[in-house]
Amino acid sequence: MGWDVTETPCRPRYPAEAGKEDVVRVNHVMANLLVADLESAKGFYTDYLGLSTEEFNMGWVARYTSPDTGANVQLVTHDATAVEDAIMSALVDDADAAYQEAQRLGYEIVHPLTTEAWGVRRFLVRAPDGNVINIVRHHGRPEDA
Repeated sequence: MGWDVTETPCRPRYPAEAGKEDVVRVNHVMANLLVADLESAKGFYTDYLGLSTEEFNMGWVARYTSPDTGANVQLVTHDATAVEDAIMSALVDDADAAYQEAQRLGYEIVHPLTTEAWGVRRFLVRAPDGNVINIVRHHGRPEDA
């Protein structure tokens, strides 16, 4: 494996697998850090780490981004509609196709495919290692969640 430095951000180059297409296309991955309280936690991330742009704050989840680099993190106190919290969010082009593929592969669906009141289409899936992943697509904005 080499690194393709002509793209931004840099992506690892993997040998192509003949006849295999990516069913799930992940555009971005964000850590979901569990915190007891958003307000008391955010200072470290905004002031010390420079993730100073608050993209949104819904009271239970907030995203902080560096205005210089685009690096970001989501702080989460609890998931508003799911019974378990995800350790990361994977932003995809097509949540419906990703859901069908997860089911086809036999992965445990922790939270069903849902269009949430705040505008995202998502589901939570348990990876074979036990981690819960939020697979998400914003309505009308595949590059954001």
